[in-house]
Amino acid sequence: MTWGYDSQAVKESVVPIKIITSVPTVFALGLACAACQSPSVPPTRAPGPEAAAVSTSPSAVKSFQDWLGAFRSEASQKGISGKTLESALTGVHPIPRVIELDRRQPEFTQTFWRYLDSTVSDARVRDGIERAQQNQAILAQLEKTYGVPGRYLVAFWGLETNYGRNLGGFPVVSALATLAFDGRRNTFFRTELIDALKVIDAGHITPDKMVGSWAGAMGQTQFMPSTFLRHAVDQTGDGRIDIWAQTADALGSGANYLKSLGWDSARTWGREVKLPPAFDAALASLDGGASETLKTLDEWAALGITAIDGARLPRQPIRAALILPAGQKGPAFLVYDNFRAILKWNRSTFYALAIGHLADRINGQGKIQGARIDEEPLSRDQVLVIQTGLKRMGFLDSEPDGVLGSGTRQALRKFQKAQQLPPDGYANRAMLAAIVNDRAFPAPITSNPSPVAFAESSR
Repeated sequence: MTWGYDSQAVKESVVPIKIITSVPTVFALGLACAACQSPSVPPTRAPGPEAAAVSTSPSAVKSFQDWLGAFRSEASQKGISGKTLESALTGVHPIPRVIELDRRQPEFTQTFWRYLDSTVSDARVRDGIERAQQNQAILAQLEKTYGVPGRYLVAFWGLETNYGRNLGGFPVVSALATLAFDGRRNTFFRTELIDALKVIDAGHITPDKMVGSWAGAMGQTQFMPSTFLRHAVDQTGDGRIDIWAQTADALGSGANYLKSLGWDSARTWGREVKLPPAFDAALASLDGGASETLKTLDEWAALGITAIDGARLPRQPIRAALILPAGQKGPAFLVYDNFRAILKWNRSTFYALAIGHLADRINGQGKIQGARIDEEPLSRDQVLVIQTGLKRMGFLDSEPDGVLGSGTRQALRKFQKAQQLPPDGYANRAMLAAIVNDRAFPAPITSNPSPVAFAESSR
């Protein structure tokens, strides 16, 4: 899903929000210790005010209609035709479900293997191979025009909408109007709503057929309206850009967008590799851009890293970063500039690895060979415990928020170094137990706990 100011991207289920609640620290610590001993699922937190939907009371509806009237005037001043305003905005109303989805807080983190199982299943691989064969001519043409091999376009197509099957069922204009009216990110969504009207005004789609995700991502490639205006192309040459029903337009638009993100037609995305014994895991990149530690393939080879089959790494002037998505005991990958281009489409390391791996599988390569360790995911409360411990030990600068971002991973790496553990920055139940059982871990607060800030953010 392309998101934000054209090059930004986040997953639909992970969106920026900050909500204050009062969860006693002692409860979280007790929950964490219990989880270290048992894989049982922690109790679900009762819905709080953060789950409240847009009010449908008469006063709220009147307020929305007042807002919509002001927006209509603004859109008219920005060149949207009266015909489009009438057809697109008549009957528009706030959608409570959109606000609910925008403000939800996942109870559990996602493990790499569970994510990969759901996104790169054998069925999706088989379907991708079939789709690549069916669209061989257009994919060859797009590779020649934009420099993006067809297997990558099919992989994006597969992950975004399951090859066009799941376009989303929300009316985009109403969804964007809901988010623009809500006020939390109204400037961003107000702009996207204007851009959606521009798409309609240009004759590419009618309002009733402009469906998408709750956040306004559209079509088989899940473009936000601003991304559509900048990068969508009329690959069929029929005078309209239809990324909903025309697969050629959708794939061509995806190829054009990837080219704008810096796709290197001469390179792949990366490769699975084998680490030598006692490898320094501190060399793995933990940052969201996969560029914390960049070395040439020759430099990585000198450190003992080989191809997954044990062969020497290619002698090519490629600068790569090391990624350990499941920690040092799991699979390892060296990733290149095209991997970072994928991250500009969606700022998730798991997503980018899934795109690369699905493209490889569609191209006939095998499954990931690194060790698979099936682990229970950490709950949000358990992440808070890890962060609280790291902060009180002096390793984490930011406030605990329940989100496993790069800052938390860096802090965890510092703790691991201090404990002479492999510094891979990987958070799991073993690290939770290590932090809780550490002698430096402070006693839990048992009275007058400070409110805990929960903040969702991109990976």
